[in-house]
Formats: sequence, structure tokens, C-alpha cells
Amino acid sequence: MLLGLALLYVGAVLILNGLWMLGRIGDREIPVINLFAGGLSLLVALKLAFGDGADLASVKAAALSLLFSFTYLWVAINRYSGADGRGLGWFSLFVALTAVPVAADCLRLASSPGEWWLGLSWVAWSILWLLFFLLLALNKPLTRLTACVAIGQGVLTGWVPGYLLLNGNLS
Repeated sequence: MLLGLALLYVGAVLILNGLWMLGRIGDREIPVINLFAGGLSLLVALKLAFGDGADLASVKAAALSLLFSFTYLWVAINRYSGADGRGLGWFSLFVALTAVPVAADCLRLASSPGEWWLGLSWVAWSILWLLFFLLLALNKPLTRLTACVAIGQGVLTGWVPGYLLLNGNLS
């Protein structure tokens, strides 16, 4: 259930960040959803890591959730501070590289549609974080592509599966 909760807002933040990158949302407004999604995923991660019954699997899930939390919180802080995003770009490379073995493990062990979706989502997220690295750290002219990928992934890896999970329709 916590995964559905987090994914619903991952979907929202990815879609809205994509729209922001396309100039449809202002710099002073976009931190709101990034702070909310980052804070919510942080709370989910803390519950997973330190809640009753925490074990290796829940701590791993928390560590991976924090990759998202920190990204969204960093976006929000950059908008308030006026930072150029290069640090976030390099962090995005770290996350993109971390997501590769996560995706490989998920796909290797997948035995249900939900597990296959999760593995493919990690592949997609790795690509998106790589695009953010190229855009922010290396200043490659990929804003429109990155925005469109973020919007598409927001729908397919966040919003829709999050909603389905919350309704018990994806396992």
C-alpha cells in the first residue's frame, strides 16, 4: 500500500516537472510538488527502514525510495536557492547507475506482471536520471526530450500503477 501511495505522487511530480521544463509551470511554483513528493517519499522510506518489522527487504526498499526523495527535495531547494543544478546532475548519474543493477535484479527475479512492471520501471527511471545527468551536469541540449520522458514516465511508472496499487488491482 505504501508503494501505491508513493507512486501516485511520483507520477504527479514527474508530470509536473516535465511541464515545468516545457515552460508551463513557473520556477517559483514547482517547488511545492517537489517538496510534497520528496517529503512523502521520505516519510515512507523512514517507515520502511525504522518501522515495526523492519528487515533487510524493507531497509533496501527504503534506501531505494530515498533516491527519489532526495532528487525531488534537491529540485525544490535548487528552485529556492537559484543553483544551476550541476550537483543534482551528478547525483542523477549516481542514481542512474544504481538503478541498473536494481532493474536487472528485479527483472531476473520477476514472476508476476507487477514484478515485471517494477523491473521495467527501474530501467525507465535509470534512463530518466541519465537524461538529467546529461542535461544538468554536461549541459546537453536535451530539455524537451527529458521533459517529455518525465511526463510519459510520470503516467506509466507512477500515476497509473500507483492508482492501481491503491485499488488492489496490481500485485
